[in-house]
Amino acid sequence: CETCSEEEAKYRCPRCMKYSCSLLCVKKHKLALSCNGVRDKTAFVSVNEFTDLNLLSDYRFLEDVGRTADAAARHPTVHSPTTKKLLYCLRNKARRCNIDLRTLPIGFTKRRENSTTFNCMEKKFYWHLKLVFPHCHAEYTLKGVPDDKTLADILKPYIDPVESDPVVCQRLKIYTVSPQSDVQILMKIENRKQNSVRYNELDASRSLLDNLQGKVIIEYPTLFVVLKTLKNDMVVLGQ
Repeated sequence: CETCSEEEAKYRCPRCMKYSCSLLCVKKHKLALSCNGVRDKTAFVSVNEFTDLNLLSDYRFLEDVGRTADAAARHPTVHSPTTKKLLYCLRNKARRCNIDLRTLPIGFTKRRENSTTFNCMEKKFYWHLKLVFPHCHAEYTLKGVPDDKTLADILKPYIDPVESDPVVCQRLKIYTVSPQSDVQILMKIENRKQNSVRYNELDASRSLLDNLQGKVIIEYPTLFVVLKTLKNDMVVLGQ
């Protein structure tokens, strides 16, 4: 025992790694060293000493952080009148543009992710947008996409052979080498039964706003980019 130096040590402090023989010595060492006895989850561990237990500890630490962040997102202050008013205004502006925008309760992932805003000066939506490329199992999230931007321009940084990012271009190679006429942009139709899922085909030459008009949007649009020449299980409405 490192406190009394008399008895055989039975316990080891998770915080400072001191050995103790009894509860009394544990209390004494905490008082003497101002030790709280709680293991430091963020303490540095060298690669040579890193074990499976350290990996498990890090994983549980990240889970705790996730739970804390989620609890903060559900805090009553998030449900303030100001937040509700902003959401109401956003839905109202969308309704005037013939878009049925629906928001989810606090706590849902899409509600937390959504960064869509409406600029009153420009009278323009800046959408939170998700692009899904099923043939490459790739997803990309875009923020602040103006509603007057065409879908073709939105997709250029991803599938255009010349203007796309080299890393993205390599990942989406099957799209970049295909003719633009084979590219099809789909959006899932909301509020349909699971056994009757259908998609709307969007016009790449028209603006995002034009394509969203007359449709139901839950939080933000998710666009599926597919190739007509490749088989997929997405059924377009009317087929």
